[in-house]
Amino acid sequence: MPAQTATHERPSPKVNAPPFRADHVGSLLRTPELKTARETILGPHTAEANIGPHDNARLAAIEDEQIRDAIAMQKRVGLKLATDGELRRRSWMLELFLGWDGIGATRSGGGPIKWRSETGASQDMTEFRVEGPIKWKPGSIVQAFRFLKANTDLVPKVGLPSPSVVHYFLEKGGKLDPAIYKDRDAFWNDLIRAFQQEIIALVDAGADYIQIDDVCFAYLCDPVHRAHVQSRGYDPDQSVRLYTQKINEAIAVAPAHVTLTLHTCRGNREGHWVAEGAYDAVAEALFNEMKVKAFFLEYDTERAGGFVPLRFLPPDKVAVLGLVSSKKPALESADLLMRRLDEAAAVVPLEQLAISPQCGFASSYRGNPLSLADQEAKLRRIVEVAERVWGTA
Repeated sequence: MPAQTATHERPSPKVNAPPFRADHVGSLLRTPELKTARETILGPHTAEANIGPHDNARLAAIEDEQIRDAIAMQKRVGLKLATDGELRRRSWMLELFLGWDGIGATRSGGGPIKWRSETGASQDMTEFRVEGPIKWKPGSIVQAFRFLKANTDLVPKVGLPSPSVVHYFLEKGGKLDPAIYKDRDAFWNDLIRAFQQEIIALVDAGADYIQIDDVCFAYLCDPVHRAHVQSRGYDPDQSVRLYTQKINEAIAVAPAHVTLTLHTCRGNREGHWVAEGAYDAVAEALFNEMKVKAFFLEYDTERAGGFVPLRFLPPDKVAVLGLVSSKKPALESADLLMRRLDEAAAVVPLEQLAISPQCGFASSYRGNPLSLADQEAKLRRIVEVAERVWGTA
């Protein structure tokens, strides 16, 4: 990376508060031992199986040990935060929503929206169904967070799926059963109330770094998705504002000391993705109206477009650039990553930037096609780059 110029003067390091200059989205690869134990003890998975807390002492002991190992790895590479890798979860989103009353799921929908790979469409999407009034129940995420917090001296971070994904992936074209919800406002009120209760429970457990994981905003950058949303009777641009409003309502209960961030994802499952397209369609509304401190943005491939939309980032917010792929094993060079940070710094000041992998390494328990060594090398690389660029991770 070229020497800092007068335009890109080195900012004062901010080392004690998240998001950190070197950060990561959350999920980590499961070991073969953990995968085998989960399938052997809990049984083969389906869309709704193996979700939430379990009472199997043997599996819990394996999870405990492997979470401690994951925490140690994050400390070893130099990160200032730790997640539990979501190692107790079947899925990044199903644990939360299927743990409540009133929400079910199926892996047989999505219409024209499919998982994609380099060879084209590959798998159907998960869709949600509303089976009754939505009500919060204590679940596995808060339970898992308590163990994380008790077992690390790093800043413990937890991710929650955005409430908007339930609406985005409602089955039957997004139509609600009038016997359950006569109008959409009642649906949203119950959904947001349940989400607020989850945040309150996490804060009560000691969480002060909470990331909202969302796919809707990135999907609404894709012409295929925008056409699909229109076919359901919604305006894509109005959907951006609706989802921003609802997430803001959901997170409003968090106290001022809690750092809230938003990760927006184009799909991340076993190396596959769901959407593509630059952030232009959502950036101005999202960056200015969403009441979070930072945005974790995928920038690992050309599917994400360029850095120009970062011009809408307000001066009090941070863009954590997901420049490192969590989908492929090849390790990005430090020089490449620093060049890309220079490109972004031509649009927004370097002091408003940070670096991370583009998504988690295992949004579902099977994980992306990388090895544990690949994962550790990538996390170590982002720490190396952060230290070279900002003087701190």
